[in-house]
Amino acid sequence: MAIALFGTGLLGGAIASRLLEGDQELWVWNRTPERCQPLIQAGARSASTPQEVAGQADWLITVLSDGPSTQALLLEELDQQLAGRCVIQMATIAPEQSQALAAEVEARGGRYLEAPVLGSKPEALVGRLQLMAGGQPEVFAAAAPILNQLSEAPRRLGAVGSAMACKLALNQLIASLTHAFSLSLHLVQNRGVEVESFMEILRGSALYAPTFDKKLERELQGDYGNPNFPTAHLRKDLALFLETSQATGLNSEGLEGLLRLLQRATGAGLDGLDYCALHALTAGHGAAPEPQ
Repeated sequence: MAIALFGTGLLGGAIASRLLEGDQELWVWNRTPERCQPLIQAGARSASTPQEVAGQADWLITVLSDGPSTQALLLEELDQQLAGRCVIQMATIAPEQSQALAAEVEARGGRYLEAPVLGSKPEALVGRLQLMAGGQPEVFAAAAPILNQLSEAPRRLGAVGSAMACKLALNQLIASLTHAFSLSLHLVQNRGVEVESFMEILRGSALYAPTFDKKLERELQGDYGNPNFPTAHLRKDLALFLETSQATGLNSEGLEGLLRLLQRATGAGLDGLDYCALHALTAGHGAAPEPQ
């Protein structure tokens, strides 16, 4: 089996590293070729164009930053090369975007499976991503040897669009939980409450989520470097959630203020930092550590 993987950023690079531990041949491509070098040194192969890379494999995995870049690669650059090949699309995009991509890939004679994941670089490197799939059962079954390298229990949730809806629902929780915890943490600090006392009460309650402790020290220290999931991606996914939920007829206006807050991250220099850098924005006029 030969696999071509497109997009070797934080998540894509970790997924490629994991696949290199298998017995298949792996080809990689990135618009910034330098990002492929560590993988090439580890045994992956590459070529100068995406067309050359796609020509070496029957399985094409895309881990690009968003829907437009994924569409441009698949439908404009690869186009007729999709015939007879299966695309595993892993970027977080809108369900409708995924459905449109599936239709276009199939019209070109290919097969399509959406496979977004919960988890990032650490989980990808050890094959413990929570992988959600949307697509035809036979495509999911055929992709199982690849998916099982990345996840201990890949789940097919239904037709194309279902996995993307689930992924957006989960990422909305990341944004909302991070925002809520950050505000509470600022308030108790500003009112002189000992942080550990607050945390002990929180941990003993039904309100507790493990992500609070996972990000606590970063937020206390203002240390947002070395991200596994950057703020810009969280903002993009929250915007997609709002777009999708409103198209579904839900009232999600309560999240619009959070999106506006995250839009300030660009001017504050937080886009490339860990998403818990949201904590620097919720400080408002109160004291908050400077981002590192």
